[in-house]
Amino acid sequence: MKLVVTEKNDAATKIASLLGASKPKADKVYSTPIYRFEVDGEEWVTIGLRGHILEPDFTPNLVYKKRGGWQGVTVEGETVPADVPASLAKPPFKKKKPFTEDGVELKGWKMDALPYLVYAPIEKLPKEKEIIRSLKNLAKKADSIVIATDFDREGELIGSDALSCIQEVNPTAPVSRARYSAFTKEEITHAFSNLVELDVNLASAGASRQDIDLIWGAVLTRYLTLVKFAGYGNVRSSGRVQTPTLALIVARERERLAFVPEDYWVIKGAFDAAEKTGPTSGEGALAFEAPHATARFKDEAQAKAAMAAVEGATSAKVLSVEKRSRKQQPPVPFNTTSLMTAASAEGLSPARTMRLAESLYMDGYISYPRVDNTVYPSSLDLEEVVKTISGNPAYAPFCKELLAKGPLTATRGKKETTDHPPIYPTAMVTPDDLPPAEYKLYNLIARRFLATLSEAAVVEGTKVTLDISGEHFAAKGDVLVHEGYRAIYPYGMKKDEQLPALAEGQQIAFNGATCTKKQTEPPARYSQGKLIQEMEKLGLGTKSTRHSIIERLYTVKYIQNDPIEPSQLGMAVCDALDKFAPHITHSEMTAELEAEMDNIAEGQKTKADVVMNSRNLLSEQLADLMPHSEEVKDALADAVAADAYVGKCPKCGKDLQIRASQKTRGMFIGCAGWPDCDVTYPLPKGKIESMEELCPTCGMPQVKVTAFRSKPRVICIDPNCETNKEPDVVVGECPVCKAAGKQAKLIAQKNPRTLKRFIRCENHDECGVGYPLPQYGKLTATDEVCEHCGAPLVIVTTARGPWKLCPNFDCPGKEQDDSEKAASKGKKTAAKKTAAKKTAAKKTAAKKTAAKKTAATSKAAAKKPSTRKASSESAGK
Repeated sequence: MKLVVTEKNDAATKIASLLGASKPKADKVYSTPIYRFEVDGEEWVTIGLRGHILEPDFTPNLVYKKRGGWQGVTVEGETVPADVPASLAKPPFKKKKPFTEDGVELKGWKMDALPYLVYAPIEKLPKEKEIIRSLKNLAKKADSIVIATDFDREGELIGSDALSCIQEVNPTAPVSRARYSAFTKEEITHAFSNLVELDVNLASAGASRQDIDLIWGAVLTRYLTLVKFAGYGNVRSSGRVQTPTLALIVARERERLAFVPEDYWVIKGAFDAAEKTGPTSGEGALAFEAPHATARFKDEAQAKAAMAAVEGATSAKVLSVEKRSRKQQPPVPFNTTSLMTAASAEGLSPARTMRLAESLYMDGYISYPRVDNTVYPSSLDLEEVVKTISGNPAYAPFCKELLAKGPLTATRGKKETTDHPPIYPTAMVTPDDLPPAEYKLYNLIARRFLATLSEAAVVEGTKVTLDISGEHFAAKGDVLVHEGYRAIYPYGMKKDEQLPALAEGQQIAFNGATCTKKQTEPPARYSQGKLIQEMEKLGLGTKSTRHSIIERLYTVKYIQNDPIEPSQLGMAVCDALDKFAPHITHSEMTAELEAEMDNIAEGQKTKADVVMNSRNLLSEQLADLMPHSEEVKDALADAVAADAYVGKCPKCGKDLQIRASQKTRGMFIGCAGWPDCDVTYPLPKGKIESMEELCPTCGMPQVKVTAFRSKPRVICIDPNCETNKEPDVVVGECPVCKAAGKQAKLIAQKNPRTLKRFIRCENHDECGVGYPLPQYGKLTATDEVCEHCGAPLVIVTTARGPWKLCPNFDCPGKEQDDSEKAASKGKKTAAKKTAAKKTAAKKTAAKKTAAKKTAATSKAAAKKPSTRKASSESAGK
């Protein structure tokens, strides 16, 4: 039996269906899904992991023995060597945590343990015990092993870890590696027909990154948490790549804060090239505007003088007309960074882009999405890819035009690697086959691919210089005269700015000028796309991790909004680290470590040397930080308070702050004077932002609340404010009380303490009847009752419009509706699949010879559209 190990269950399913002579048989080993099939009479089994099945962690204890020196004690009580510098104190210690008589406890978070934690041994522990158990069960019976995880540094490590588990029970089975860039029949068949060896150096590079990130992340995060800023005890993280990335954002914000705006004046004239002038002059098709030749007047007196010179003038003379054509070269192929940047401009965050790209890749619609390469390899059949996606009606005319021109030539980027090709479409998809977000990204990738094979666009620029009483105005216009690649790739394209046809010496109407005072603006904040580009430029992170680093900064509330703005806490963390341990915040050190990990992959350095070098660097920075813990604590405490500030407490005058409940994790507003002052206010669910403006009704502070998939709302924090009160609404009669021969009203209410809305019976203590209500929207009673359960039907009116609902969650009608929706969706899905098969069959019959029909049918089956919901997007690595 041949055992194939993939990175995820989806990949195991896909490979089994593409390689098997017939439909694979789904099975389970313990609780892990596997897929059995035959290849040339041999039994094959694919099993999908769940990413990393082993995870690194520190040994929980360090001990010192006179003969053996420092040693780590593992979870199972075994000892492993530890390389601890002689500068750190040795036992015997007084028994005061984290110290024991003969060593140091590392599991508890203690400041004195951090210098030892830097040098603590790292062991690999099971992360997915059930999968490991199933993997070993299959490995015992396997005659050979194929590692088929993603081909990159992390994928090689995942495969290497899986192999270490396999070899514990079957050390003699031959092992090979399958490398592929897309889930297509041709690609997977080629990969398994050309198996190679596992790249040990690449796996070691991945393992070194894991270890280094663990060491830096754990030590710096524990340090920042242990200073106990603001008394909240919240965990605040830092890391080897995260911190210098934050430093970029903070540095840009410091530039903005230090920026001193300067006044300047802009003069703009209104013109009309129409022959007739009169009351409607300046409103016709030949009307246009042109700025003064002096784009910015820094002196107000000069601007006024220019305005005085043209005052009263009614005509302008065309001094010159200059036309110049320029080419816009087509874009280069997508790699990961350029894809995230382009998708960010279309409203998809880098993190979401990579989740969607992973899903498209797993479904066989695009090639591997984590690449640096921007040059298509010669082995990629560009013509075949164009033919494949030409079935989409939106691309068909353009594909036909490309194929008619003869041999295709693609643009080339500056980065060329041999591991994976740039990102390109591998199957034909239409909007009906995918959720909107997935198709939006697929469409971007497909159009970019076609654009790389296209001609340059040609833009004709026109510059017209006009004279009015000696003052010159200059109008510019751009017109796309040859679409080229722009016919298929409109992203980022400027609208045509066409000027009327003018001739030198011509007199045209002048309809006056305006002078506007403006101020210079500070440097723009980073968008997520621009930050990804800057990180790549400085060597921060990798193509696979940059988006997750940005997402992490949002999660820990170091940054907010997009374009990205640092929070007070983010600025304080960065400033404190930069003041006392500047190397942590600088990109140079991180880039050097990245280069050293590349050297491991190339076999020039060992993992042990690189990790120890990183430990020593961190130890130096920690030694600078620890004596200044009180200063760091004060700085961070002030920042937390500033970020959490809402307003002044009406009872004691101290600060009201946004806080998180230790029990429920829910957000509320509490007084900084607690426990002496017990003033608190509830908050609804959603993103909460404080507001400077006080409530115009009661004078209390206001907050902006952005609930999930809802527009922001500004509310007063006092639930007793008139703006928050909602009148009780009688919505009907209690069905339970009515059945018992009693009369009782059902009343819709809002709880001022929790801000929750609900319907409750007047006789609730006896009958227990109550229903939840949506938290937002105007509530209107109806005279109708639900035919399934007898509950009153109500109308909720939100920004999306009114909708009628039965508030009873246990209503039998809801189960019926759900089953009907599921059945309807199933019919639609089946219809789509049938239509896709028929279309593929027709095209095959028309274009392929009889000898090629079988291969084409298999290919169409391998590429048929997935019907998975958007909610099942893979999270990626």
